[in-house]
Amino acid sequence: MSQQRARGRDTAERAPHGWGRALAAVAAALAALVVTAALGSWAAGAAQLPGGAFLRVVAAVVVLAVGGTVDAVGDAGPIAGTRAEIAVLPLSVTLAGALVLARGFLRPLRHRAVTGARELSGWAARLALLWALALVLLATAARASFEISPGGAVSEIGALFGTVPRAGFRADVPLTLVFGLLWSAGVALLALAVARGAPLPARLLRFQEPVRPAAYAMLLLLMVCVVAGLLAGLVVAATRGRPAETFAVLLLGLPNLVWLAFTLGLGATWDGRVQGPFGLPVPRALDSVLRAPDGGVVNLSTLSAHDGWVWWLLVGAAVVTLAAAVVMAARSSTGVPLRRHALRMAVALVLTVLMICLTVAVDVRAALFVPGFGDLGGGLLGEVSLRPRIWSALGLAALWGLVTGVLGGALGRAAGGRGNGRGRPGGPGGPRGR
Repeated sequence: MSQQRARGRDTAERAPHGWGRALAAVAAALAALVVTAALGSWAAGAAQLPGGAFLRVVAAVVVLAVGGTVDAVGDAGPIAGTRAEIAVLPLSVTLAGALVLARGFLRPLRHRAVTGARELSGWAARLALLWALALVLLATAARASFEISPGGAVSEIGALFGTVPRAGFRADVPLTLVFGLLWSAGVALLALAVARGAPLPARLLRFQEPVRPAAYAMLLLLMVCVVAGLLAGLVVAATRGRPAETFAVLLLGLPNLVWLAFTLGLGATWDGRVQGPFGLPVPRALDSVLRAPDGGVVNLSTLSAHDGWVWWLLVGAAVVTLAAAVVMAARSSTGVPLRRHALRMAVALVLTVLMICLTVAVDVRAALFVPGFGDLGGGLLGEVSLRPRIWSALGLAALWGLVTGVLGGALGRAAGGRGNGRGRPGGPGGPRGR
């Protein structure tokens, strides 16, 4: 026992968990976030904003991408007021940062089967401290204000009182710090759950068999959706003109669209509304449904009234879900009953759809108003919302998971038992063998 402890201490001392490696991991993740946000914002036209506000817009996009809070602010004079809400995640930026941060978190831990809880928590604490400093700097930089010319009654009020209406944004530093740290912790936990070669504390080894194959299968499912959407977007950019707008969507909100499409293919229903000059960079059929006078119900049935091709989303969702179930079965140990495959697949798919529902939802509102007279419009009154009917979506995910879990387990066995021995701690499927 003493020899094992000595070997454990020696391994911890030799492990590259120092501050230099932590700084490199945080810097790489921050660079991925900033570069993706900058390219997407530039393609969307943010470089044309006055007052050198481009870099501040990029900082705000990064803050939103890591779960931070950005509040819209404005001043329309001594009588007119403003109301604005922003709740949207630029998931392309989020995904880029998460993948790089996860790699940086896991890299010093590779090539070992087991790690100590103290060692793992110490490494995570170094990353968290540096990440907190980066979040404070980003949130401090993410604030700007612009003069606006809305026209109509608002401009008349401004001329009467000699004021110019202004609008802008400001990051909430404390909330950004809290949610940004939660985001980084979630990335680290998901990385440990997915990675084949990531060591775990000895007490957690028993969870790798039921968790890791399912987690990897869900990550693969989500990434396949993103890659398919990327290829489709490149084709659109090359053939239909307006490439800057297409690249803005790809660099800022590609996962928002493709993961929404995946849930629609599973049969989920979303409620949405688009009013005023604002809108979502979405396909024409979806935009038409969202712009219905009383709001739109978004599902395969309503979308097919505008474009019959949307039924292919059902086929695509079925294919990628079944493929994920097969991958999960292939990476699991032999001898796992089909009912257990089905249950694991159902739980994994429900959690995945829940994540999509929480991250893809959109709520953006803006208005100029005079107390007692209501909204004045002036070209700035608008609303964009998209919310899932979450319980029905989760119920459908559970059903799809049960069915594809059984089919995937059966196909995995028919393929020749490729999962032989996998998932056993210390065996070929343990962390070292993966």
